[in-house]
Amino acid sequence: MAANGTTGPSKAVEAVLVQSEPMPEGSVKVKGIDFNDYADRPITVDEMVRNMSNMGFQASSLGKAVEVVDKMRSWRVPEDPSLRSTIFLGYTSNLISSGLRETLRYLVQHRHVSAIVTTAGGVEEDFIKCLAPTYMGAFHLDGAKLRQSGMNRIGNLVVPNDNYCKFENWVVPIFDKMLEEQESSKSLPDEEQIHWTPSKVIHRLGKEINNEESVYYWAYKNDIPVFCPALTDGSLGDMLFFHTYKASPAMLRIDIVEDIRRINRIAMGAKCTGMIVLGGGIVKHHIANANLMRNGADYAVFINTANEFDGSDAGARPDEAVSWGKIKIGGEAVKVYAEATIAFPLIVAATFAKGKKD
Repeated sequence: MAANGTTGPSKAVEAVLVQSEPMPEGSVKVKGIDFNDYADRPITVDEMVRNMSNMGFQASSLGKAVEVVDKMRSWRVPEDPSLRSTIFLGYTSNLISSGLRETLRYLVQHRHVSAIVTTAGGVEEDFIKCLAPTYMGAFHLDGAKLRQSGMNRIGNLVVPNDNYCKFENWVVPIFDKMLEEQESSKSLPDEEQIHWTPSKVIHRLGKEINNEESVYYWAYKNDIPVFCPALTDGSLGDMLFFHTYKASPAMLRIDIVEDIRRINRIAMGAKCTGMIVLGGGIVKHHIANANLMRNGADYAVFINTANEFDGSDAGARPDEAVSWGKIKIGGEAVKVYAEATIAFPLIVAATFAKGKKD
């Protein structure tokens, strides 16, 4: 059959090659790293990450995260440059179990963050590592064999049960002392009585560990509050549970209401806030909800691998938080879909660890 205007190539060309409209003014070209530019010297991490901004996909999100962190760090009030942004850092327990702990410790040691939210495991694993090491393993290790050997697997990490025994031997005498202080203060006026909260417990344990490798030692030294609304969900909860039987009828009382007042007041009193959240769940929402009390954070960086299709808070993009008032309308925010042990050291190397004065 002869080609014609209806079925021939000209119609196909018209369908395939739809004429383009002009690109909007200011459109940015896709461009990656040209390593020829660094033939005479090594490329720095800072240069590499910033050059990823226009690569596309998650490389661009990583570059955007560096820009947002830069802005939350450099924010100042012109009339009073001493006023800086309040930066909330959140992370899940697996990240303390991993070697990212050293990066987190660096931020706390050098006062780069104002407040922390983590899980029970994110607290106890830091102290346990001061007492005994966590080891590299593999994702495919047999769970039954590990159980029979008294080993626990966290991804491709292995923690011997003995580590938790050492933790118990260390923490229980501290609980004994804290209970004694609590009970002996009951004869004092109410304002002088000891009322433990998760943040006060972590502060005390940071003091007692007295080890510069610990994140919470530096939080204690630098008076950076660490909030853990789920303090009992881990080995710490196990130890507190066992301690109730040892100490009965008196028990340690830990008040979460005082801590929710404390974190919310930190957010409400801040002139500018930034959120850096690694992972999801309670650490992400607790920080975001505190910022709701001030009509949203000014800056936010979320790093996790969760997707939004199931409606989870972990998977939610920043714009969902805007709808709740947890990030300000017009605030700058980005989500990096990446595993935090890969992405976060690059961000820190390009921002907090550059050695420049804030």
